[in-house]
Amino acid sequence: MLDIKKIKEDPDKIKEKLKRKELDCDREIDRILTLDKERRDIIFATEQMKAEQNKVSKSIPQMKKAGEDTAPVFQRMAELKAVIAANDEKLRRVDSEFHAMMLALPNLPDDDLKPGGKENNEPLRYFGEPQVFDFQPKHHVDLCTNLGLIDYPRGVKLAGSGFWMYRGLGAQLEWALLNYFIDTHLADGYEFALPPFMLEYQCGETAGQFPKFADEVFKIQNPTDGRSHYMLPTAEAALASLYRDEILSEDDLPKKLFAYTPCFRREAGSARAEERGMVRGHQFNKVEMFQYTRPEDSDEAFDELVTKAENLVKDLGFHFRTVKLAAGDCSASMARTYDIEIMIPSMNGYKEVSSVSNARDYQARRGNMRFRRKDTGKLELMHTLNGSGLATSRIFPAMVEQNQLADGSVKIPPVLQKYMGGREVISTL
Repeated sequence: MLDIKKIKEDPDKIKEKLKRKELDCDREIDRILTLDKERRDIIFATEQMKAEQNKVSKSIPQMKKAGEDTAPVFQRMAELKAVIAANDEKLRRVDSEFHAMMLALPNLPDDDLKPGGKENNEPLRYFGEPQVFDFQPKHHVDLCTNLGLIDYPRGVKLAGSGFWMYRGLGAQLEWALLNYFIDTHLADGYEFALPPFMLEYQCGETAGQFPKFADEVFKIQNPTDGRSHYMLPTAEAALASLYRDEILSEDDLPKKLFAYTPCFRREAGSARAEERGMVRGHQFNKVEMFQYTRPEDSDEAFDELVTKAENLVKDLGFHFRTVKLAAGDCSASMARTYDIEIMIPSMNGYKEVSSVSNARDYQARRGNMRFRRKDTGKLELMHTLNGSGLATSRIFPAMVEQNQLADGSVKIPPVLQKYMGGREVISTL
């Protein structure tokens, strides 16, 4: 959520920055300013009437004692009561619209981002060289099927289109990836978390995913108490609410966490032929990194998360590039994002395997997450950052495609071999 004070101070600047995200919010900003003034006017008028109520009510005993007629006073009290009740109802309506419009505004992009969409994304650096084969390489679907790693037909049988099932060495290889990610984060001093996979609505609201993307998640209605949950689309939705409505001390920061969860996304399915297999799906595994920091520390934390994601990909032996996203390609809740993109040979291009983002104080304001300065006692909003570390649904197909041999077998990256009982190659059946 944006700071209403900053909107009021310079609405034109806010409008211009949102246009860099390819969003025209001029009418929304103007309406928010109108609603804010209306709120303040109603509150001021109501407070004035309540002060008059108190003053008049205190005069009634003296009037009665003096034998004065109190009927006009009681009539005025009734009038004030009716107007105050009407104002309270009007304030509820205005507050509701104001809050909804504030929640719908996206985060402001950092000043150094290029305006516009993905056409203005900027590759910052490359690592390694693209894979070159001296034979006709196979698609990961064919490799995984021939090696018995993925059972696509039975995945569809069990859950429908957009799902798959790891089996045998495929399940072990998937779990090896996750263990590699987890061990690396633990070695870096991050706290391991296993959050619930079903969350309440406010988690998505705090993370900035709701209300905009509320229809793009799998919802679960509880028939016994009327509550509804949704299956988390990413562990960020859970980790971003860990300290909702809490005040931490300055010494508590930074908080460095990571979580493993399956991720569930309704919008993920794709009918494009080049994305067949497991590049997109309704469920996939991911390890998510997350940090809570002081405002002055969030840039350093961002660089740390980017480096961690790069090192994970680098140590798997991939050629990759790091891309700075243009303002319009950053998600609604983020001020800046870098993507780590690897080459999937069958797709003839780079695909994102990690996004590292800084939300600044946007999520903290939505979730009322603050810390107290040690020297001054002042309360301030924390900054929140997240990054994939990593998702497997694109790492796995890139891994089998880039490490395939001419006979159809697949080399296991050295960093994963200890999780595979020392196995170096997965051979054809």
